[in-house]
Amino acid sequence: MSAPTNPRPFDVVLFGATGFTGGLTAEYLAARLPREGRLALAGRNQAKLEGVRNRLLRIGQRGEDIALLHADSSDPRSLARVAESARVVITTVGPYLEYGAPLVAACAAAGTDYVDLTGEPEFVDRMYVEHHATAERTGARIVHACGFDSIPHDLGALFTVQQLPSGVPVTLRGVVRTNATISGGTLHSGLGQLSRPRAMLLAAAGRRRLEPRPRGRQVRTRVGRPHRDRVLGTWLIPLPTIDPDVVRRSALARPDYGPDFTYSHYAGVRRATTVAGAVAGFAAALAAVQVPPLRRAIGRRIPQGEGPSAERRDRTWFTVDFVGEGGGESVHTQVSGGDPGYTETAKMLAESALCLAFDDNPPTAGQVTTAAAMGENLTRRLQDAGIGFTVIT
Repeated sequence: MSAPTNPRPFDVVLFGATGFTGGLTAEYLAARLPREGRLALAGRNQAKLEGVRNRLLRIGQRGEDIALLHADSSDPRSLARVAESARVVITTVGPYLEYGAPLVAACAAAGTDYVDLTGEPEFVDRMYVEHHATAERTGARIVHACGFDSIPHDLGALFTVQQLPSGVPVTLRGVVRTNATISGGTLHSGLGQLSRPRAMLLAAAGRRRLEPRPRGRQVRTRVGRPHRDRVLGTWLIPLPTIDPDVVRRSALARPDYGPDFTYSHYAGVRRATTVAGAVAGFAAALAAVQVPPLRRAIGRRIPQGEGPSAERRDRTWFTVDFVGEGGGESVHTQVSGGDPGYTETAKMLAESALCLAFDDNPPTAGQVTTAAAMGENLTRRLQDAGIGFTVIT
């Protein structure tokens, strides 16, 4: 760890601690923050914030020295005050397309590092267009997708590339499996994003016009077709999430991914019948979310701010397998952990903030990925926290 050099009152401020995932993140931070670290919780409801702090005290975590700050996503002045008081701001307040932009703007302007849980491509692309240049100028590191979207995929891809010869073309595929149900926050963010396909494409196009491209290197993602993977022994379904975009941007930022890097992203299932059902189900869901009453009905199935019991989370797991080929060699690695939607997401988010606040990371600024901003430091933190990064063969 490096000693904090920024004289701001707080090392980490958590915005959204009164929600389900925010509460888990608060518990994790209170347990893992260095003794000299300074933590604050921010939100618009003082009574609920006090309730979170009291819960931390009851379960034996630090609490008496945690400050409470007023912040409201509809009040830019309150967000500016929070950003100016912190070295790193965490937010779990989504959907980010609806609530997230003012806090990104405040952190970029204040030179404050920022992490979130978004898996919304349109939001990420819009924030790049609107705030990347400002964050580069002020030194802020804006790091989106610091939960299950997209840390296992982003850092897992980096970990796998590092097992292959350097300086050679690399082809990599990632395959995710889990027994988890979708979280409320992910569901509502996904519904909002799927209902805006044209806006999503326009945001991506706007970013492409501004984003620099590396010279002398090729980086691409490839949308595969459903097929059986002979190495993993599972059926693969192309997975249209933000994760491959994050992996691609890390590869653009880091030359150690090689001169020609290609990534494909899938969900893994055991039976061929599941493939057909998944494809048909996604097509039906995409059609349904274009109709507002149907979209609202789907959203009511899993309300935001709620989550499964600790017992249910303890029975939940995820794996992301990577198969990489380069320089005449191949490697199979795996990132693994427990409940991805809540427990492990809170862990990943908190460790991302702690890594930015206390570790000696590469010099970066602007909107950056976890692999570009923290890379090996964050991987080591997550391994120490119980998330597996393993070479299988």
